[in-house]
Amino acid sequence: MTDTCPRRLRARSASLVLVVVMAALASSAAAQPAPTGADAAAQQVPTAAETALAAAAVEPDDAAAGPPATFTYANRPIVQFRAPFLGRPPAERAVAAKLALDRLVDAGTMGPVETRAVGTLIVVRVGGRDIFAIVSSDVDALAGGTLTETAALAVSRLRTALNEVRELRRPRQLLVAVLQVLLVTAALIAVIWLLRRARIAASRRWGDAAGRRLQASAIGDVEFVRSTRIIEFLQRIIRFLTWALGLVFAYAWLTFSLRRFPYTRPWGESLRGFLLDRLSLAGVATLHAIPGLFTVLLIVVLTRFASRTAQLLFQAVEDGRIVVPLVHPETARPTRKLLTVALWLFAVVVAYPYLPGSQSDVFKGVSVFVGLVVSLGSSGLVNQVMSGFTLTYSRALRVGDFVAVGGVEGTVTQLGTLASKIRTGRGEDVTIPNAVVASQTVTNYSRLAETDGVFVPTSVTIGYDVPWRQVQALLLLAAARTPGVRREPAPVVRQTALEDAVVNYTLLFCPERPAQRGKTLAAVHANILDAFNEYGVQLMSPRYEADPEAPKVVPRDRWFQPPAIPDPPATSSADSASGSPGPPRG
Repeated sequence: MTDTCPRRLRARSASLVLVVVMAALASSAAAQPAPTGADAAAQQVPTAAETALAAAAVEPDDAAAGPPATFTYANRPIVQFRAPFLGRPPAERAVAAKLALDRLVDAGTMGPVETRAVGTLIVVRVGGRDIFAIVSSDVDALAGGTLTETAALAVSRLRTALNEVRELRRPRQLLVAVLQVLLVTAALIAVIWLLRRARIAASRRWGDAAGRRLQASAIGDVEFVRSTRIIEFLQRIIRFLTWALGLVFAYAWLTFSLRRFPYTRPWGESLRGFLLDRLSLAGVATLHAIPGLFTVLLIVVLTRFASRTAQLLFQAVEDGRIVVPLVHPETARPTRKLLTVALWLFAVVVAYPYLPGSQSDVFKGVSVFVGLVVSLGSSGLVNQVMSGFTLTYSRALRVGDFVAVGGVEGTVTQLGTLASKIRTGRGEDVTIPNAVVASQTVTNYSRLAETDGVFVPTSVTIGYDVPWRQVQALLLLAAARTPGVRREPAPVVRQTALEDAVVNYTLLFCPERPAQRGKTLAAVHANILDAFNEYGVQLMSPRYEADPEAPKVVPRDRWFQPPAIPDPPATSSADSASGSPGPPRG
C-alpha cells in the first residue's frame, strides 16, 4: 500500500508537468509566424517535450483505466476513447475535449480541422489549437482499423459537426428548413387522405366483385359466403396494405424532417441508414433466392399444367364424352378434386427446399408446430372426410336424389367434404355430418325411379264380408284417379295379412316424381276414401270390434259438407279421361 500511493503521485505529477510543457509549446507555436524553408524542416524534428508526451502515450496507466467513452459533439459521435491518457480515464478525456471545443466555438473559431502526428499518437487540432489526442490504444483492433484511419474518420466527423454548428447560427437557413418540413407535412397529409379514399373505394369494388364471383361459383349460396367471411378477409388485406403504405410514407417524412435540422440530422441519417441497410439486405437475399424461386415457379407451372389436363379429362368423363375404367360420371368431379389436391401437395413437398428461409431453424420450428397442431386437432376432421369419400365412391347419394337418412326424408342439395345437406318437403335445410350419414341406413328413392320405378306402399283393413276383388278394384281406382302416379309400372294390390277380423290390403304405386312422394301419397289416400265411400265399402281401421247396424260410410251428397269446397267440373272429366274402371263387382 505504501508503494502504490507514491507511484500514483509521481504519475500525476509527471502528467501535470507534461501538460504544462505541451500548453507552452502550443502557445509559442501560435505566437510565432509560419515557418518556411529550413525552419519548416527543422520544425518536423520533435522536441524533448513531444518525445516525453509520446512516451507517456505508450506507457500504460492501470490506475486511471475506465470503461470506453464516446466523444460526442453537436449530437454527432466523433471518436471513442478506449484507453487512459496522461492520467485521465476515457470519460474525462471526452469531457475535456468537449470543453476545449466549446471554448473555441464560443470564440468563433470553427476551423480548419487538421491533425499532427507526435510519435505514436495523433493530435487533432482546430484553428491551430490542440483539442484531443488519439493513441494507439484507442484503435479498434478487432475491426481491423489503424491509428491513421481512426484519426481521419474523427477529423471528418468533427468537420461535419462544426459545419452543423455553423448552420445552427444561420436563422435564414433554419427558416428554410422549417418551411420545407411544413411543405412535406402537408404532402404527407394529402397522401394519407388519398390512401384512405383509395382503401374505401378498393374495399367496396373488390368486395363486390369477390362476392359476385363467389355467388356465381359452385361453392355455395349467399349464407355460405357470409359465414366464411371471405369478403371481410379481403377487406382486411386491403386495410393492411393501406396501413403499410401509410407507414412507409410516414417513415420517409420523419427521416426527411429530422435531416433538415443540424441537431437532429444524425437521427435522420440513422433512420435512413437503417432503412437502406434493410432494403440492401432484402435485395441481396432476393438475388440469392432467384435460382430457388425460378425452380419453384417451374414446379408451379408444371403442376398447373397437370392439374388443368386432369380437369379437362375428368370433365369429359363427367359429361359422358369418354369412358375411363373405374371412374363413373358421378364420381368424376370428386376424383378430379382429390387428384388436384394431391398434385399441389406433391408440388409443395418438392418446392419446399427451394423456398427462401426453408432451411432456417425458425421455419423448421413453425413447420413442426403446425404439423403437430394439425395432427392433434384433425382426428374428427379426418373421420368426416373419409366418411365423405365413402359416400361419394359408394355412389349411395347424388345431388338431387330423394332419400331418407335416419329420420330425415328429403332431397339432397349438397354433398360436401365434411357434411351433406338435405332439404325436406317442409322446406327445412338439414345438415348431417358425413360420419352420421355413413353410419345410418340410407334409402334412395330416386336411383331406380326412372327405370324400374320405386313403389310406395299404403295399407287399409277391410272386413271378410267384402269381396277381395272389389277391394282390389277400389284401390286401383283410387290410384288411377291420382295425378302423379305412373301407369308403368302399373299399381298393384297385395293381401299382406289375414288377421282375426279383417284383411290387410296394401296398394303399391310408383310416383312420377320421387321428390313429390309425400304429396302424391296424400292424394292417393284422399282418393281411397272417396272411392270406398262412393261404393259403400266400410274401412275397418284402426281396429274391428263388432259389426255396426249400418255400414260406416259417407254418402256422396255429404262429401263436400262445409267448409269443404266442391271440386271443379274438370276433376270429374279428368277422372273419366284417365280410364277409371267402372263400378267394381262383388
